[in-house]
Order: sequence, then structure tokens, then C-alpha cells
Amino acid sequence: MAPVSSAQVYVVIAAYNEDAVIARVVTDVRRAGYRLVVVDDGSRDATTDVARAADATVFAHPLNLGQGAALQTGIDYALAQDAEIIVTFDADGQHRVSDIVRLTAALVDEQADFALGSRFLGNAPNLPMARRLMLQAATLFTRLTTGLAITDTHNGLRAMTRRGAAAIRLRQNRMAHASEFLSQIAVSGLRYVERPVTIEYTAYSLAKGQNMRDAVLILLDLFAHRLYR
Repeated sequence: MAPVSSAQVYVVIAAYNEDAVIARVVTDVRRAGYRLVVVDDGSRDATTDVARAADATVFAHPLNLGQGAALQTGIDYALAQDAEIIVTFDADGQHRVSDIVRLTAALVDEQADFALGSRFLGNAPNLPMARRLMLQAATLFTRLTTGLAITDTHNGLRAMTRRGAAAIRLRQNRMAHASEFLSQIAVSGLRYVERPVTIEYTAYSLAKGQNMRDAVLILLDLFAHRLYR
């Protein structure tokens, strides 16, 4: 693969009730030269209008289907736009646009189809201990069930080639899609690498994140899916 230019990269942003921050996220991504699409997953606020005002292409789900469904919509759109590399990027301001280059470069340098961001190889300032333990438990579960030697399961910052993106078909529409994504990488047999990234925790992003009840439901959902598939 030749060196990557920003014009070859499509950033997919799944958003739900993010009108307070989505304009800044869109603006930061566009300033870096990337094309992007925002998928508004049935928001009850002005996310769609704010994102469009910031000059984003926006698809709006009429109902809230979950982040997995929103990402799949965005991935399908980016593939239809002939994107060479697709990056998934959170809408709540936790991710740094500067980390995108690190991931896309890894695809080239390592001849990989997936470059996965890891906060545990990088930085996660203000990450509460309870959430750290929850994330580590989810990572252990995923390592045991997929065989992937990864350090961070629920990290929404990822890059993939066209070939990698074509191997992904997210069916678990709620937050369990993150582990499903990794399961599909394992099944595909395509090369993956991890790279350190920074996840910036703020009062806003922590309020929107998963709680312990969500984590238990995710693990049960994943276990049931694996048992009956």
C-alpha cells in the first residue's frame, strides 16, 4: 500500500444526542483534511442540524438502533464513496484527531488491514478505576473468546483498509458491537495491529459512557451470541 494521504481517508462518526460537542469534533476532523460522515442514530436533540451546519455529510436513523448499526451505515457509505481507508471516531470529544495518522500509518508500515487504538498502550487521563476494571474485564473476555492478543476491547478509534472494512458486518446493534468487531477480525484472518492512542475523559463523556449494569448486559449478550451462533 502506498503512503496514505488524508484525501484517501473517510472518518465515520456515530452520534447520539451530541449537539453540545459534535460541531467541534466535525471541525477538527475537517481541518485535518479528512472526508467524513456523521450518522445520527435517532437523536432527540439537534445533532443532525448542528453537524450539517459544521459542513458534515449526515445520515439520520429515524430510530435509535445503537452504535453498531450507526457505524455499519457509515462504513457502507464510505465504501460506496471509494474510501481507501476508513476510520471510526467517537462523537463525544474523547478522541484526538492527531491519533488518526498513527493508525493509518500503521496500516502501511505493518501491511495490516486493521489498526486498533489502545488507551492502555497510550494514555487515558481521568479514567475512573471502576471503568478501568470494567474495560479490562471486557478485554480479557474478548481475548479468551477470539484468540486476539489485544489490550483494549471497547475502543472506538480504529482504522481499516477497504479489504478490512468489507470483512466487517456489524449485527449486534448495541454497545456489544465493539467485541463483535474484534470477533469478525479474528474470523477474517486478516492482519491487525494495535497502536497507542489517547482517550480524554471529561465530565461530559463520563456521563454518557457505560455503567456497570451496561457492562454486565454486554458480557451476557456476547456470551449468548457465542453460545447460540
